[in-house]
Amino acid sequence: MARQLDEQIAGRFPVGKRLRVLDVGMGRGTQALRLARAGHQVTGLERDVAMIAAARDALAGQPEGIRERMRIIEGDGRDTGVHFLPGSFDVVLCHGVLMYVEEPDPLLAGLARMLAPGGLLSLLVRNGDALAMRPALCGEWAGALAAFDTTACRDRLGADVRADRLATLTAKLAGIGAPLNTWYGVRVFTDAAPDGAPVPDDLEALLAAEVRAGRTDPYRGVAALLHLCGVRG
Repeated sequence: MARQLDEQIAGRFPVGKRLRVLDVGMGRGTQALRLARAGHQVTGLERDVAMIAAARDALAGQPEGIRERMRIIEGDGRDTGVHFLPGSFDVVLCHGVLMYVEEPDPLLAGLARMLAPGGLLSLLVRNGDALAMRPALCGEWAGALAAFDTTACRDRLGADVRADRLATLTAKLAGIGAPLNTWYGVRVFTDAAPDGAPVPDDLEALLAAEVRAGRTDPYRGVAALLHLCGVRG
């Protein structure tokens, strides 16, 4: 996903431009820190205090220049309008958050309002069109059959989450003024790997295969996750 995001940033903004980035639901700050290291001004918004503590610990170990480029704010992603003015950011990330939000429309509308004209909205969501894949590949046939008729599922941590269908999100992005520019699949081949599986020796080959599949039909359509990139008109 990081490679996909970098590709979109490189194709949309001048080389070397320091972008204003908002990471909504930043978690431990993996993407936020990565973009701060790349020279961008990054704001992370997160409501989970344990995640905030982990992100602050990670940031504390960075060089001063990187620490100065990143700030962390405690808050809910649905309250972006409380913290920021409309059009304040060139890039808005919301990765792995929509699946935990029962009604995502207000959150999506708020994210779009944060974008400056021409800004990039990056969403990572669970793929509602491929929920049967993992249970089927694991031989769980009853679960696979049930997955065809729902957008509800359980993640690997045991939490009940919801998934989004590509067609539905495409329409929603158009409706909030950040129409879909492109989309990718994430975890096309590796989602069925058992928990705790060792990192393979040929990791780079695995990543290359995932990157290729994530942009290639029909493979990307059955990915566990979808990475959608919308652009503010």
